[in-house]
Amino acid sequence: MNPATEHSAAERPAPERKEPTFLLTEKCVADKSELARRFIETRARLNANVDKANNFLVKRYYNIDHNTYLEGALPAKTKELMGLVASACLRCDDCIFYHAIQAYRLGVPRAEQEESLNVALVVGGSIVIPHLRRAYELLEELYR
Repeated sequence: MNPATEHSAAERPAPERKEPTFLLTEKCVADKSELARRFIETRARLNANVDKANNFLVKRYYNIDHNTYLEGALPAKTKELMGLVASACLRCDDCIFYHAIQAYRLGVPRAEQEESLNVALVVGGSIVIPHLRRAYELLEELYR
């Protein structure tokens, strides 16, 4: 342990967090992909229902989620790819679509999304394959 570089958690400076810089708006993505458009519209409609409940704990969770994906020690692109892998392993198609779209909006190349899905397949096993198919269908529309 090098005392010059080691800090206790209380002394360690928090990494600066800032909003990621998206290269594309959700509307631009929706105009390019019918699958993305349906997902974005459905998510907005369902989130409006959740918002109406005015649930304090849900708001807290949404805040944690938002802050997790800010630029920090890890770039937002990396975090979105990590979210894509975890979502595929958990077999959550909505989550896969969300992270694939966010990664696309941040300028992540298709090859990086596909390689991330390879990691998910190895970690999650063959049960991931049906979700991988739907992810590739979305990627096909986004990157054409």
